[in-house]
Order: sequence, then structure tokens, then C-alpha cells
Amino acid sequence: MKTDVRWKPWMGNGLEHCNATLDDEGLTLSGVVAGARETEYGAYYVVRTDTMFHTSEVRVQYIGGPVLHIEANGEGEWYDLLADAPLPDLKGCIDVDIGVTPATNTLPIKRLGLKPGESCDIVAAYVPLPSQVTGTFTPTAARQRYTCIEMGQTYRYEGLFRGFTAELQIDAFGLVLDYPETFRRV
Repeated sequence: MKTDVRWKPWMGNGLEHCNATLDDEGLTLSGVVAGARETEYGAYYVVRTDTMFHTSEVRVQYIGGPVLHIEANGEGEWYDLLADAPLPDLKGCIDVDIGVTPATNTLPIKRLGLKPGESCDIVAAYVPLPSQVTGTFTPTAARQRYTCIEMGQTYRYEGLFRGFTAELQIDAFGLVLDYPETFRRV
């Protein structure tokens, strides 16, 4: 199963094209972003999961900027492939949250399988926006909560690490249609 989607920011200029492919090995999200959140930037990303939607590989490159290539074992152990070093600060993170795209919200939504009214707190490996990168380009552990409002259609995302809440409308694939004040589907 495969789909291509595009998002634009609610305000300002920008565009993202994402390809999502679900096969016998898991889910792959790959995309390119010309963004304008906090500053103008270009980015490329690839995220791979196993069949249970546990993140296994993440690549992010900010055009003219830093590159990230990490992998996870699906049980919360992460490794930086570029630095050839473990990432103990991400211990327990199963999902990745790439700040420049709404595509990665799909991962916990699909993995958790919440029913209406159910919530789950998670800790995701948050990949910062280009303007947030200081020093080494690695993710940080970020507390989040997902709540199912209407199964397969609406989920509340709470970025507990930054005091942010949004109700996300999703499509049949589990990809965000509308991320209030941030992204909207083209």
C-alpha cells in the first residue's frame, strides 16, 4: 500500500511532499520539505518502522546544514550511525517526532491502536527544527500524549514537553490531514 501527500504551512510559504509505503517489512515515510517554521529551510527525511510501527531507522538532512542518521531496535535503544555511538538519552523512546513534518504523528497513532476515549503517554525521540539545533544534531526525549477522539479520524496530540495541544484529523492511511496552526493538506 502506497500514498503520496502534500502539506503546506498554515501561515507563510512552504510545501512538503511525503511518500508513505506500507509493506511486509513495515512503514516507510520519505519526504522533502521547503519550510518556513521559525526560519526558512529545506529538509529531506526517511523514517522506517517494523511491522508493529516501532521506529527502526531515521535519516534527516537539513539542506546546507546538519545531517542525522540513527537507528533503533524497536525496544527503546538508539544508535547514532554517523558518530558510531549509542544514544542513551533516548532510552525508552519507541517513536520519532521530526519537527519539520506532520508525517511522524502517524507512527504512534498506528502503533498505539487507541480506542475512542483512550489516551497514552509516550516519550518520543524529537528531532528539532533547524533553528533549534545547537551543538550536536541529535534528537531529545520528548514527553507526549495521544488521545483517540474518533477512531481512525481524530486524535488529540499533546506535546507535554512544550505545553502544546492540537486535534489532528487523519486520513485512511493514518496521515494527518489538518494540524491546526501548523500544517494543512494540499
